[in-house]
Amino acid sequence: MTVPEEGQQSDGRPVIAEFVGTTKRFGEVLAADRLDLRIRRGEFLSFLGPSGCGKTTALRMLAGLEAPSEGRILIDGQDMGGAPAHARPVNMVFQQYALFPHMTVAENVGYGLRQRRPRMERAEIARRVERALETVRLSGFGPRRIWQMSGGQQQRVALARAIVNEPKMLLLDEPMAALDAKLRGEMQMELLSLQRSLGITFVLVTHDQQEALSMSDRIVIMGQGRIVQTGTPRDLYDRPANRYVAGFVGQANIHEGRVEALAGDGLARVALGGGLSVTVAAPFAVTVGMAVEVAVRPEALRLSSGAADGADAMVAEVLHKTFLGEHIECLLRHEVLGQVQVNVPRQAERSLQGADVGARVHVLWDHGCGLILGRD
Repeated sequence: MTVPEEGQQSDGRPVIAEFVGTTKRFGEVLAADRLDLRIRRGEFLSFLGPSGCGKTTALRMLAGLEAPSEGRILIDGQDMGGAPAHARPVNMVFQQYALFPHMTVAENVGYGLRQRRPRMERAEIARRVERALETVRLSGFGPRRIWQMSGGQQQRVALARAIVNEPKMLLLDEPMAALDAKLRGEMQMELLSLQRSLGITFVLVTHDQQEALSMSDRIVIMGQGRIVQTGTPRDLYDRPANRYVAGFVGQANIHEGRVEALAGDGLARVALGGGLSVTVAAPFAVTVGMAVEVAVRPEALRLSSGAADGADAMVAEVLHKTFLGEHIECLLRHEVLGQVQVNVPRQAERSLQGADVGARVHVLWDHGCGLILGRD
């Protein structure tokens, strides 16, 4: 294997920021535990995890709002030890936006420029402010007051204020958490478009898996202050490292079993109990007799009135059906596995014929569908 040169990632893009054995303690609480991570120049990276997992602490250390207890943080190859927030080439957008209600939109956006020393010419400040507002599609809104702006517009003002200083990295601490679902979806696309047009590194903290999956080049899954797994959205969804990642990124049916045979081509035959065996991907070396956990996504399973070639079948009782627009979520009960969820797309709705609540149906598990999980 070729090791990337120092300061470079395997895809050839340079590293703009790096956590090196970075730890943060608040008294006896270990908020971040030995973080090692390289952030690529120009990428959209998201820290994803539940409350208290350490993701916001990592972002605040990068911003200079918290100092590491141990380890280092580097930006553009420079050790940031002792560097205050205002001296770092980053800007941060907070969840509540932190806009000044007594200032106009233009005054809010230009606030950071007015604090620079030596002082910047007023005409240059006005030019940069208007360019930043044009970038976030708020051209002409400069004279307005903050309280005259909608929630989505206020978010764009906060973004304009952050990018007007031309930072090397933009840090976003759950900036869309307060928006309704429709506006949040629109702002996600706007934010992604903005990142692509500016070409600067965006680092997002979120607990919303759909937000992270839809926007990120890479996602860092955090748990109990540690980095659990890092990868592209597709990598994390298709190849979760363990039960924690599989359960947090998307939905997953997770069952215990025992390897009964190696099937070749990275596959293994796993006995789940009650005479049921399935052929699944084995992303690491396993041996016959090994106790394992197997995960399969609900949309990867199928419902049928009978068995099918190339698939293992189990009979389960329909407990509940929920119509969710693009698919129907079916909750079933198997006598050995317990509850099993199957998501049936609308175009395959005919497979639900006869699958009323209380009915017994075949759940089809295609060969190679699902995978063996690593241990936490």
